[in-house]
Amino acid sequence: MPLVKTAAIVLHSRKWGDADRIITFYTMRLGKLRGVARGARRLKSRLGGMIEPFTLCHLDLFEKPGDSLYRISQVTQDESFAKFRTDLTLMAAAGRMVNLVSAVMADGDAEPRVFELLESGLRTLLDSRDAAWTTLLFQIRLLGVTGFRPQTEQCATCGQGHRSLLPQFSPIAGGMVCERCASRQPFRCTALSRGSVAFLQQALHMQPALLSRLHAAGQVRAEVESVIESYVTVVAGRRLPPVDFLTSGEPA
Repeated sequence: MPLVKTAAIVLHSRKWGDADRIITFYTMRLGKLRGVARGARRLKSRLGGMIEPFTLCHLDLFEKPGDSLYRISQVTQDESFAKFRTDLTLMAAAGRMVNLVSAVMADGDAEPRVFELLESGLRTLLDSRDAAWTTLLFQIRLLGVTGFRPQTEQCATCGQGHRSLLPQFSPIAGGMVCERCASRQPFRCTALSRGSVAFLQQALHMQPALLSRLHAAGQVRAEVESVIESYVTVVAGRRLPPVDFLTSGEPA
């Protein structure tokens, strides 16, 4: 039963048995994995407060051959992100980030860039004045590094340059489509202004360190939010809770 040490971010936590918890992490070394925290729900447990969602930590894990669940033996907390648990807007935004990582990453698929992006996204939220915008930029970056980059340079279906006067986005096709291909899509496409197309192209090609400088308002912001939401739903295979679900009263 080998010991594994890795940095990790807690994605989800659920009750298991009478006193245990099963925790889903995204780790630097092993990607997404699940571990059992024995006795974590007991009042005197030292693990309980260290494995809350969003927590950045270092883990000592034991891997048992033939078992998909790791045994969590030790947790060292680096950052609790406690502010997220006292601010509903930040909690919802952080929840969207971890939910999207959980949805698009397969178990055991290690990608250090995803770990670094999630850590950076959560830290950026701490000082963000617009949690929804910070989360939107995070989603665009995550799609770009996980193989789901939206096609914005040519038709995602036929490969031809855009011929329509009004560009359209197809979440099923995975990007912009020409007028002919848009008419053949099984679901309605979203018309985009030229400004929205330009924003998406800039966001997808900009260096990550500079992405936070991008701003959009009005029609461009509304259109970009709409197409990213619809595309994330297709990529994730289900509708994820909206960023403001805890404050808007919308169902998760």
